[in-house]
Amino acid sequence: MKERNYILLVLSHVLIGFLIYNYPQFSKVYGFSILIFGIYYVIKTSNRNNEVLFVSAYLVGSEVFLRMTGGNILYEFSKYGVMMFLFLGMYYSGFSKNAIPFWIYLLLLFPGIIVATETLNLKSDLRTSLAFNISGPACLGVAAIYNYNRKILFSQLNSMLLAMGLPIISTTMYLILYTPELKTILTSTGSNLETSGGFGPNQVATLLGIGMFIFFSRLILESRSKLMFVINLIIIFNISYRGLVTFSRGGMITGLLMILILIFFLYKNTRGEGKYKLNILLVLFLVGFAMTWVYTSNQTGGLIDKRYANQDATGKVKESQFTGREEILDSEIEAFLDSPVFGIGVAKGLEIREEKTGGEIITSHNEVSRTFAEHGTLGIMALLIVFLTPIFLYLDNKQNIYMFCFLVFWLLTINHAAMRIAAPAFVYSLSLLKVYMDE
Repeated sequence: MKERNYILLVLSHVLIGFLIYNYPQFSKVYGFSILIFGIYYVIKTSNRNNEVLFVSAYLVGSEVFLRMTGGNILYEFSKYGVMMFLFLGMYYSGFSKNAIPFWIYLLLLFPGIIVATETLNLKSDLRTSLAFNISGPACLGVAAIYNYNRKILFSQLNSMLLAMGLPIISTTMYLILYTPELKTILTSTGSNLETSGGFGPNQVATLLGIGMFIFFSRLILESRSKLMFVINLIIIFNISYRGLVTFSRGGMITGLLMILILIFFLYKNTRGEGKYKLNILLVLFLVGFAMTWVYTSNQTGGLIDKRYANQDATGKVKESQFTGREEILDSEIEAFLDSPVFGIGVAKGLEIREEKTGGEIITSHNEVSRTFAEHGTLGIMALLIVFLTPIFLYLDNKQNIYMFCFLVFWLLTINHAAMRIAAPAFVYSLSLLKVYMDE
């Protein structure tokens, strides 16, 4: 991408964040524009170059921002939107007949829905309960079927990641304007709504974490001039700082691990002078990241250090490392042991916890244990298909250097944020692409 075009894209998304903060009604216009322009773009191009993936990536990157600012058409707008675009893509471009593992994956989830129709209480809204819990896995299945061994150039994959990253720039700008002076609001080391745009810190940090990875990959692989390198560096550290001060650890740790995996594969595949240049870039990045951490520590009065050391504001180590989620995990393991074959049914776990706590709604953050409980052994088989398939495909697809990054993002995200957003489903599906290096 030309330097001028890149700068314009970045600045336009900074402007979007500024406009939505100052004129909140603009968020609805932004949300509808993504949908309308996306449909027009795909139909106009007949999906000749997998345009649905670029539109879907942009939709995924904007999901949390739209929820945060009230711009989403429906709460699950992004998941349904991604599935709609990918079905449109299948209409124009078909899908691989070898995507059988993911047809099986979807079929394995179906008995859990049938069981739910029998086990859920009559007072539950069956349609809403099922849709909330099954939309994420369904989105993953549809995205995986579309992307299974689909041929794509490495440059196209990087552009796709950029499409996902641009709305994260808008999110970051919005957070800069929204967040009060930190020293006036920070009193504990718990996740903070006020530093997360008034929205769920877990979801915000998840998107900022992958944004950090996206712009790190551009810093290393797509910075063709000193100016572009500086711009990407500034973007990374703004995203990183905003992610850190949400005080939600899962998304940031996941993003950092993705970066470390990418560094490993770059080192493995780089020789001679290229490795020397890579070393210089990494040293600059590490120095910058260290400075970001020191700045964050200073701005939070040392609370960020205590947060990542699992301490409270007084420095006392917390009893639970996972903010009480162990109890949910225990209840889901117990549910699996009670119904090990077909599970207790989709959304039944939430209902059981509500009954035990006298009406308190406690949703699961762990998609793995939730799948075990609600889908039983069939759910375990479904998860194994998802985990193992990209690894087998990688044996004949070594040029997808992001594959393990995408797989780790899915695996870690569903363990701390379930599949509340479309990102883990869509990003996972990118690990299935057949990537070719540009000539």
